[in-house]
Amino acid sequence: MQTNKTTRSDVVRVTELVDGAKLGPFLLSIVFLGFLCQMGDGYDLSAAAFAAIGITNEWGIDRHLLTPIFTASLVGMLFGALGFGYIGDRFGRRIAIMACTLSCGIFSLLTATADSIGTLVLFRFFTGLALGGLPANTVALTAEYAPARMRAVLITLMFMGLTLGGSLPGQLGSIIPHTQWRLMFVVGGIAPITACILTFFFMPESMKFLAVRDAKDPRILKYARKVRPDIAIPDDATFQILHLSEKNFRIGQLFQGKLKIITPLLWAMTISNLLANFFLNSWMPTLLHSIGLSPHDAESTASMYYFGGIIGGMAMAFAIDKARLWVVPVYMGLGAPVVIWLGMQNLPLMLKLGVFLVGVLVLGNQLGLNALVGLCYPTQIRANGTGWGLGIGRFGAIAGPIIGGALIHLHLPMAVLFCVPATSLVCGCIATSFLAVVARDRFVRGPAAANVDVPEKKVSMSH
Repeated sequence: MQTNKTTRSDVVRVTELVDGAKLGPFLLSIVFLGFLCQMGDGYDLSAAAFAAIGITNEWGIDRHLLTPIFTASLVGMLFGALGFGYIGDRFGRRIAIMACTLSCGIFSLLTATADSIGTLVLFRFFTGLALGGLPANTVALTAEYAPARMRAVLITLMFMGLTLGGSLPGQLGSIIPHTQWRLMFVVGGIAPITACILTFFFMPESMKFLAVRDAKDPRILKYARKVRPDIAIPDDATFQILHLSEKNFRIGQLFQGKLKIITPLLWAMTISNLLANFFLNSWMPTLLHSIGLSPHDAESTASMYYFGGIIGGMAMAFAIDKARLWVVPVYMGLGAPVVIWLGMQNLPLMLKLGVFLVGVLVLGNQLGLNALVGLCYPTQIRANGTGWGLGIGRFGAIAGPIIGGALIHLHLPMAVLFCVPATSLVCGCIATSFLAVVARDRFVRGPAAANVDVPEKKVSMSH
């Protein structure tokens, strides 16, 4: 797009319009709203782990029986990522985000009323459906408004809400009695419902999504002027965008061109990292309590995992925006020995340091991977591509707590238990080493390079 305060011609290329934008109030509001949605997601995702001690005490159950409670939400996330990814590409990112946050809030409130393992598992499953669908759509919406030069950073900044939200149950658990574990889920219900209301009033729909769906939607011009207040866009501007000649998603689109190599590597990457992440995230408070820490100390120490994730995630995002994809296998390669080292510690200070470092390398890596997965796919299949990538990764997320529960039942020491996530990280390191080579060209001049993998046509939109 060529501009001198006003467009020289009345043709506006949407991708160039977005890539030329500065970091202004409109873009920051999108990132902030996504941050709030992800904060509710992160809170509800980790709430069960921090309520676990109170649940086992109140119901008099052995800790390994918590496994179905932990895995129920993760199974739900598998289906939610796929289902809401489709909804986002078919009906809009904004609609999908509102549906996810509202559903998450309702079922989290219902979880607070559970009086048996069965009802708790059921409500956690439906909560998981919403939790799984949210990331695919917040990634897609943020990516489609963010300029290419800062896209990964803004997506990861938005995902910082997940780490902040994930740390809050630990902080809440350290100040309330464990008999009040239901309060964890009450807070977890109010937060996403609030985010849903704010999304309804203030979150815009993706301009690129609108352009593909309806060439004459007046919101395109409205949002275009907010994206670029520095130029004058005439009322009769003609917008141009490249998009798929077919609107119906087919899974085969995830394997077109170089995606036939990239997609399997992305799936291997998400499976391995999510297995390690949820093995550690689900059992950390319980395991720390089992080696002698008080319940409050165990929960405050476990929350260091999320603070580490914030630092690691931002470092990862800056590297991805600079096309330094080699940092992904480096994170996983360093994460394996650090996880094993953590399993050998028993001093409170060293445990906090170890949990923090593992958070930097494992959770931080996951936050960066959430951005990387979305940026490997073009606009028209981005929510579906991200949904499938994170959805397939849920097989690893489900396996992590199940394997952990089985090994805990054998009364193995923590040093042996932590060999499982370490081994998974080694496998992921191998897969991402290949991915860093194959996918690098997509990030050299911005993620729009992903469009070469799909049949495209130019669409003009006149207002």
